[in-house]
Amino acid sequence: MARRKITRAMLAEKIGKTATTLSLKLNGKAPLTLSECIEIKNAVNPECTVDYLFATEEQKE
Repeated sequence: MARRKITRAMLAEKIGKTATTLSLKLNGKAPLTLSECIEIKNAVNPECTVDYLFATEEQKE
């Protein structure tokens, strides 16, 4: 998101969620569905995969 200069508020608007709801989901405090992951991927970087976009540090090692 930072590379593309997209704020959480901008992303939330693009996917039809409130900024608070999106923050809860991205911080792991609320469930994130596969369809939401795909919406986020399409809004942030349609060329990358969902796996790449949501990879954790443990998965990269």
